[in-house]
Amino acid sequence: MRIGPLEDAAGFAPLDPQLVLGAYAVGVFPMADSRDAGSVYWVEPNERAILPLDRFHLSHSLRKTLVSDRFRVTADTAFEQVIALCAESADDRPDTWINPQIERASIELHRLGFAHSIEVWEGDRLAGGLYGIALGRAFFGESMVSRARDASKVAMAWLVARMKVGGFTLLDCQFMTDHLASLGAVEIPRSAYLALLSAAVDGAVGAGASAAGAAASGDFFALDRGAAASWPSLPPPTATESGPPTGKVIAQLLVHTS
Repeated sequence: MRIGPLEDAAGFAPLDPQLVLGAYAVGVFPMADSRDAGSVYWVEPNERAILPLDRFHLSHSLRKTLVSDRFRVTADTAFEQVIALCAESADDRPDTWINPQIERASIELHRLGFAHSIEVWEGDRLAGGLYGIALGRAFFGESMVSRARDASKVAMAWLVARMKVGGFTLLDCQFMTDHLASLGAVEIPRSAYLALLSAAVDGAVGAGASAAGAAASGDFFALDRGAAASWPSLPPPTATESGPPTGKVIAQLLVHTS
């Protein structure tokens, strides 16, 4: 379902970050018709794509890629680079829905601590990644990009592992694609999505959000503090597994449930 563009008496208004958060909390998100579009409209799909965290499909080839540590993966170290890469045209995607309004609002939400990125590096080159918005125990995936084979799959694998460790319950993928389906995403009716959303953002928005929201929110950075080491059923880390998580740890997290 497409809802009309955001507009005021002077024309198209800039996207206010708090307005964007409020929209996500009720199941609506902004899009633009093209990179150069001068307006933004609101979308509420009748069928919503989500990726259940315990149903991530870790193929043999993706597991092999993760364990090999072919890529270096980081979080929130190059947010603006990731969103710029997502907004670039490519042979398989000549245009994008990320216009300057959306880009600026996302960067501001990142500054406020709500928007996050996963970066996938091949040497010093940004080979892919994704970004989205965290609110309560929900993560709203906005866009992913790949400039090397499997880079976006690796980014999604790290995101799912990060969400599992951090106590998130909902990964919103917005629209279904073959790529997302191959990773385990499913489509659910809007009514079912809104029920999951309500439970995930309860206490994170509205009156009292500053106090109740802290307890009701996922921790995007729990993985970085070594929380994976105490994850149920995971073997204890060895002496050589200190520091940031390895691809092997991520692969283990993806095949164990909480």
